[in-house]
Amino acid sequence: MTTTMEYHNPVLLHESIDGLNIKPDGVYVDVTFGGGGHSREILNRLGPNGKLFAFDQDEDALANAIDDSRFVLINENFRFIKRFLRFYGAKEIDGILGDLGVSSHQFDVPERGFSTRFDADLDMRMSQKNDLSAYKVVNEYDDANLKRVFYDYGELKNAPALSRAIIEAREHHPIRTTDELKEILAKFLPERVRNKILAQIYQAIRIEVNQEMDVLKEFLEQSLEILKPEGRLSIISYHSLEDRLVKRFMKNGMFEGEPEKDFFGNFSVPFKTVGKLIIPNAAEIKINNRARSAKLRIAEKK
Repeated sequence: MTTTMEYHNPVLLHESIDGLNIKPDGVYVDVTFGGGGHSREILNRLGPNGKLFAFDQDEDALANAIDDSRFVLINENFRFIKRFLRFYGAKEIDGILGDLGVSSHQFDVPERGFSTRFDADLDMRMSQKNDLSAYKVVNEYDDANLKRVFYDYGELKNAPALSRAIIEAREHHPIRTTDELKEILAKFLPERVRNKILAQIYQAIRIEVNQEMDVLKEFLEQSLEILKPEGRLSIISYHSLEDRLVKRFMKNGMFEGEPEKDFFGNFSVPFKTVGKLIIPNAAEIKINNRARSAKLRIAEKK
């Protein structure tokens, strides 16, 4: 069986759990269970009456379930957090941890299609129950939608050219594998920035396949409803699109526009940020390369 550390090296482990300010008898949620590294640390800090719920839509993560009466692992997307916590009778929560993005395990299993290092079928689904796959995005999306994906989620300025190249290629035969996609887009991948651009292309397709931005928004909005006053939100993000949403939501409780002012002319916001942005130190990045782009933000519900 894959061990937790092989499965996923928990990023900013102590900093993110410290951010939850754990009460021994509190109720907590880890919305991205993965290898269970963060969950185990939360359980270490909980007393006998504490409770931890964890979410992971990836069936591979179920092998890492923790045998502890205080722990419940829910094999679902965390966009359904409120519904499933209600099912388990947990209406108010003391803290929520989210370690966003793709786990090391998902990158390291070639057939999942997440990694630029391996040839694999165009898949990129975090849950095998999902109908939409990378194959469908690449082979069935029209020009407007392909451009939207590359521009919005990959922040690629040459999105129109990438879309055109894919559409022309698939007129001859379907694009089935990651290597075929790389070959079709080879002229847009100059050697000195090849890995960077490939990562942006993969990121764009992966976000679309898994609806990551929509999921994150839905989850953050629900977190506001289920957190108790003084409940904590501790979120690790890995790219600017996620981090912008998290930062904005923690700052003013919304994704667009400005919060309303109260009678005294002060902005009425639901959270107060706790501390400053936390990033991994050089030692952690050396041990775990995935940590290099991590950003941790912590907020407390007022």
